[in-house]
Amino acid sequence: MGNRRIVGHLAAVFTILIWGTTFISTKVLLEDFMPVEILFFRFVMGFAALFLACPHRLKTEGCRQEITFALAGLCGVCLYYLLENIALTYTMASNVGVIISVAPFFTAVLSHLFMKSEGKLRINFFIGFVVAMAGVFLISFNGRELELNPVGDILAILAAFQWACYSILTRKISSFGYPVILATRRTFFYGILFMVPALFFFDFKIGAERFTDMTVLFNLLYLGLGASALCFVTWNVAVKVLGAVKTSVYIYMVPVITVVTSVLVLKEPVTWVSVAGMVLAVAGLSLSEYHGKGSKLNESAVRR
Repeated sequence: MGNRRIVGHLAAVFTILIWGTTFISTKVLLEDFMPVEILFFRFVMGFAALFLACPHRLKTEGCRQEITFALAGLCGVCLYYLLENIALTYTMASNVGVIISVAPFFTAVLSHLFMKSEGKLRINFFIGFVVAMAGVFLISFNGRELELNPVGDILAILAAFQWACYSILTRKISSFGYPVILATRRTFFYGILFMVPALFFFDFKIGAERFTDMTVLFNLLYLGLGASALCFVTWNVAVKVLGAVKTSVYIYMVPVITVVTSVLVLKEPVTWVSVAGMVLAVAGLSLSEYHGKGSKLNESAVRR
């Protein structure tokens, strides 16, 4: 494995470690903020941080590139998070957690259809997907009964599909050759722009007095600077190096990180079901990433 691919895998692991712990900050903030307010503030903070990190202007070449950035912001920043948050109001969080983990499968299908440079999908990817999903299911339900809610579950499926679309679009953006920070900042800009109309439907308010609470401020900064600005950059770096499909399978690890964090921080008990789920999720990730003789995906193409 070359140094470049090692960097890609490390970037993906780092991103998932942060994203898997964001539920704690979100849980704290939900006492004072609505989901859409958390979403808006975190990405505004993320945009501001990326601007300070690299204040240079991004000059795109033509309308097609600009449209690609706009679609990436619409899918990955606006629609994905809005659909996920709305789904949580209709169905159990465990349902959403399982369904969102289907995103790597959607990414693989879309990549196969539209991004031929990603290479041919191998049977190990699909075996790994089934194994990982079994693990995610065990982690998410952990002895609880499965309760289906058509509206919430469909919204969660749509959210997973939006993330897959985002993965393919950012893979395309990487081929433009722009600096990752500038490209991510442009995506954030469009995501926030598309988010603004939705604010009027969710009784959004600034509520500046809430920001005087240091706990609130710390958790917003964690989501805005860490989970949004930094992690979207590192995720895009991973996809640029590894490809959309190979990077997306790291999503299987989010429930694992969440369980470990809940045990360490919230002192929640560990059960044999959750342990078995974590083992299966890691095994599924390993199977999906494995490449034997003749099965390695084409790594020569420029990644997202």
